[in-house]
Amino acid sequence: MPTNTALKEDIIQQQILQAAQQLFQKHGYQKVTMDDVAKAIGKGRSSLYYYYKNKDEVFDAVMDAEISDIMAGITRAVTQATTVEQQLRTFGITKTKISAKKKAFFEALETGMNAEEISRYTKKKQAIQKKMRKEEATLLHHILNEGALKGEIKVLDPAEQDTLIFVFATSLRGLKRELLFYNNRIEPAIDMLVRMTMQTIKR
Repeated sequence: MPTNTALKEDIIQQQILQAAQQLFQKHGYQKVTMDDVAKAIGKGRSSLYYYYKNKDEVFDAVMDAEISDIMAGITRAVTQATTVEQQLRTFGITKTKISAKKKAFFEALETGMNAEEISRYTKKKQAIQKKMRKEEATLLHHILNEGALKGEIKVLDPAEQDTLIFVFATSLRGLKRELLFYNNRIEPAIDMLVRMTMQTIKR
C-alpha cells in the first residue's frame, strides 16, 4: 500500500473514531448509528464499512483509543519520576486524575439504555476494564523490574510480584471509589498505600 494512501486511511480512521467518541458522549452508545458517524465526517455509510463492520467494531476501536490515551498519560508521568516510590505515587495520582476527567464520557455511554441494554453493555464494560487492568499491570511490572535491576527494591519472584501488583491496583481502585464518593482528598490515602507497599518491597 503506497505511503500516501496508508496515511490518508489513517486520517480517515482517526476522523471516524473522533466523531464516534463525540457522538457516544453526547447521545450514549445505544442511540448512535453508523449513519450518524458517517454524517459527522461527511461521508457515506458505505465508507465506514471499509474500516469497520458495524457499530460494535467502531465502539471497540474507540475504547482501545481511550485506553491507549489513558495509559500514555500515566506512562509519561511515571517516566518523569526517578524512584520506585515516586513512580508508584505518580501512577496512583495520575490514574486518579485522568479517571476523573474521563468519568463523564464513560457515564454518558449508558445514556438512554433500558435494563436489558445495560445488561448487554455491562459485558462490554467488563472487557474494557480487563484490558485496562492488563495495561496497568504491565506498567507496574516494568516499574518493579527496573527498581530491582537498580537495586532499589528487592527482587520478587513472579508469583509474589503478580500478587503485589494485584493488591496495589485493587486497593487503588477501592480508594478512588470510596474517597471520590465521600469527596475527600485522595492523595494522603495514596501516599499511605505507597508507603505500605514500599515496606514490603524495599531492600
